[in-house]
Amino acid sequence: MSIHTDVEIPEEVGNTAHAAAFTTSYLDSLTLVERLHRLLLDVIKDEFERVGVLEINAVQALLLFNVGDNEVTAGELKTRGYYQGSNVSYNLKKLVDMGFMHHNRSEIDRRSVRVSLTQKGRDVRKVVSKLFATHAAGLMTKGVLDHRGIDDITMSLRRVERYWTEQIRYIY
Repeated sequence: MSIHTDVEIPEEVGNTAHAAAFTTSYLDSLTLVERLHRLLLDVIKDEFERVGVLEINAVQALLLFNVGDNEVTAGELKTRGYYQGSNVSYNLKKLVDMGFMHHNRSEIDRRSVRVSLTQKGRDVRKVVSKLFATHAAGLMTKGVLDHRGIDDITMSLRRVERYWTEQIRYIY
């Protein structure tokens, strides 16, 4: 059931029932993407509570997972699409302070700091990696999604990502 009851359709699309239904489905998918992201963070949080790691939050754990074996700056995390939060610098500083990440000032640009995982950070990454692998296996074995289904979802989301990226570039 859609929560979007008042949908304005641009004139160039045409005010048809098909356009209205598509727009409503699009808005429902946006709501679902938001809800899935929040749910993902809850799942990560619950896993860390289960294994007794309480000093970091789910956003920080996901950030450690996405950094992996790389050495990156906060800007690179955003550019690569790993982290979209406005508080990435805050979380990186907290992770460095808590011993999950190393930080090194760039020799070229002293304002730039590069970060990488410590052993403690790699241990957290392993927990998240194992969680995701368990989920992937569960989705397959329980028949929730097969390989083609997950590929279709991923392809569709990448097309939406490209479209949104083009919209941002078009504005500026």
